[in-house]
Amino acid sequence: MPGQDLRLLTRAWGRLGRISRRARERVRGLPLRAAERKLGRPVPPGRLIHLVANTEDVTWFLDTGALAARSIRQILRANGRAIEDFGAILDFGCGVGRVIRQWATLSGPTLHGTDYNPSLVAWCRRRLPFAQFTVNALDRPLAASPESYDFIYCLSVFTHLSEPLQRFWMQDLHRVLKPGGYLLITTHGDHYLPMLAPDEQAQYQSGRAVVQKASREGSNDCAAFHPEPYVRAVLARGFEVVAMIPEGALGNPSQDLYLLRKA
Repeated sequence: MPGQDLRLLTRAWGRLGRISRRARERVRGLPLRAAERKLGRPVPPGRLIHLVANTEDVTWFLDTGALAARSIRQILRANGRAIEDFGAILDFGCGVGRVIRQWATLSGPTLHGTDYNPSLVAWCRRRLPFAQFTVNALDRPLAASPESYDFIYCLSVFTHLSEPLQRFWMQDLHRVLKPGGYLLITTHGDHYLPMLAPDEQAQYQSGRAVVQKASREGSNDCAAFHPEPYVRAVLARGFEVVAMIPEGALGNPSQDLYLLRKA
């Protein structure tokens, strides 16, 4: 059947293209990997980078991690804080260490990372000894005791969760954050409005969150979009919104950046 043959050929061609792209990314990354290794800063295998970013591009991994760290420092500094001031810091959704590796020489705070993918956490434990790493479940509370952390950051985490899980994790992060502690999150905001379907745009403009492919929550297939009024009234309930920078998440381009404080 010609139609079926064409579909099979198209799928095969697309798969070949993806394999070819990943191979090129691996080759381009070899000099950077060697340079980082000499400096004692190992880079994760391409397959692990691809799990979290859908790319094996080492340049992207290193550059966006540095940009994310810069945006964290900037929003804290603008509100009278420095990351060195905190006692305990948690990278929630640490992936394969894209951002937490930027704090390797940080003096003062104890560093913690958690992710629900055990393969990513296993690599971080082996290669990033300056921090402590744990595996968390997608839908169960963290093992941490109440009021364990002074600062928690979650970069492109709530952008990939269903609404029930978003509320669950905001409550649990509130639980493990110390009184007066800070929580930093990123969201898909107004920049993404033109990319939504007409009915989704209407839902977003009415002040409600939009979630696509909620059944795939926790993966990049699931995408959540948050109008600012929804974040302030629903997502950030129990927190003071200290600052909001539209498209301010430098390491996660075009995502909005929120700095929240636990009362």
